[in-house]
Amino acid sequence: MLTGRDRDVTVMESPECHTPSMVERTIASYAREIRPLLKRGVFFPARSRLWWLPVHLSLIALGLTALARHWLPGFLSPAWSLLIGMSFAGLTFLGHETLHGAVVRGARLRHLVGWVGFLPFVISPRLWVAWHNRVHHGNTQHAGKDPDAYPTLEEYEQSRAVRAVMHVAPGLGRVRGVTAPLIGFTVQSLHILFAAGQRGYLSAREHALAIAETLLGIALWASVAVAVGGMAFLFGFVLPVLVANVIVMGFILTNHSLSPLTGVNDPLANSLTVLTPRLLGWVTLGFGFHVEHHLFPAMSARHAPQVRRVLQDRWPDRYQSMSLLRATAALHMSPRVYKDAATLIDPRSGMEWPTLRHGAFEPMPGE
Repeated sequence: MLTGRDRDVTVMESPECHTPSMVERTIASYAREIRPLLKRGVFFPARSRLWWLPVHLSLIALGLTALARHWLPGFLSPAWSLLIGMSFAGLTFLGHETLHGAVVRGARLRHLVGWVGFLPFVISPRLWVAWHNRVHHGNTQHAGKDPDAYPTLEEYEQSRAVRAVMHVAPGLGRVRGVTAPLIGFTVQSLHILFAAGQRGYLSAREHALAIAETLLGIALWASVAVAVGGMAFLFGFVLPVLVANVIVMGFILTNHSLSPLTGVNDPLANSLTVLTPRLLGWVTLGFGFHVEHHLFPAMSARHAPQVRRVLQDRWPDRYQSMSLLRATAALHMSPRVYKDAATLIDPRSGMEWPTLRHGAFEPMPGE
């Protein structure tokens, strides 16, 4: 019998798409309990985040100019690549938070900042809103529905394309898996762009506009390449994109890929908060607070530590977090195909590994 407090929970039954022996709750049921405990104003737009826009754009422009005009010795060019790559990633995190409505509310300004924020990866903001905000957030870790979830064993066995992708996925010491963090976000975004119309993420008109916005970004970077020259573009864009991929994918892969598949969209079951040094958390705008983000996507992550404290107090046995370093190590030690909702499997060797909450990589005290 369910008590008044338990009326919003759903008991899972099907092992194919649900997490066995788990009770899943909806986002709305958590939100109703958490909202009254948060300080007033946490859901106001964090407009001061916009100051990151001129900071990152200035660093990128400075780096490209310095490379084109040879202001520093050539052996220091990789240092510029690292700096520009960090700004590329910073812009991406700003675009992400802005397109969720957590920085500005106006649709046109939100769209413009989103386009600039995702410019390093030439991702259309209307594509991102459809793919990430609507489909991923609405179907997190739901087999066959979440475009960011790794495949089930059935999907792996039935699709040659899925098997090909899994050869370069991170996990179980797979050497080729290092390519996923290096180019993963770029490759996935292009794949989603071409598939968005067929999958129904965008209407025909919106899909055409998304392609046009992507082509506009490509044209802009092509103009930059002509203006600064080949070597400057290599160190000022190509290598920085790889750096940005590593930073962004470092969070994307660990935020969900160690978690079970779920039938009910329960962030305390299907998401993981990854903790970082304070400086990295500041530069990435607190993106590591991912359980908190999936509960309140329109809330700026600057308030996520407050939500984290409430979650730790009310659901200490359900809330999941660990350091980014430990989560990354766990990612490369475990398979990426789901045998069932709570079990990962390496189809080549048959080795199995439990997901989080089912015996694997339990967070250490303090995480």
